[in-house]
Amino acid sequence: MEIPSVDVFLEYYEGIRDRTRRVVTRIPDEHMDWRPAPGRFSFADLVRHVAAIERYMFAENVAGRPSSYPGHGPELADGPDAVRAYFEARHAEAMEIFRGLDADALRRKCGTPAGVTLTTWKWLRAMVEHEVHHRGQLYLMLGLIGASAPPMFGLTSEQVRENSVADSPAGPADPTTTHQEEASR
Repeated sequence: MEIPSVDVFLEYYEGIRDRTRRVVTRIPDEHMDWRPAPGRFSFADLVRHVAAIERYMFAENVAGRPSSYPGHGPELADGPDAVRAYFEARHAEAMEIFRGLDADALRRKCGTPAGVTLTTWKWLRAMVEHEVHHRGQLYLMLGLIGASAPPMFGLTSEQVRENSVADSPAGPADPTTTHQEEASR
């Protein structure tokens, strides 16, 4: 996916962030520092990491500056409310930087902390992949503690199946018939 304009990207990215935000709001306060194993990221670490990487690596790099990533530790924000506030504040700062990009900036090269130079729109695309990766971890961790996670696009997998056509060895009986209609026959 090529990013043709900053406005198109920002609209797309806000949708990505809204889905991540819904997951972050489901983290129970009492589990914010829970981690699945010693030495692994806690919920708070992941939320701080996504926020700090967006602001201090990706946003800095696309603005033509080197990364200033401060890590993901509790010195950045400690406690559930502070962690969520940090997540929102760093996003607002990054979005301000992204809004300052124009079409030429999207096509320019930017440097990464790995010493790689690549097209700015590709680095922004990598940022989205990075966030989605960590959102998946948050979903998994919510499941491990028995907390409910929000459906990504409005329906759970069970609801999608319920609203799908009935399966048979020969395939769907009638593609216009819903699972509920099939069950009532």
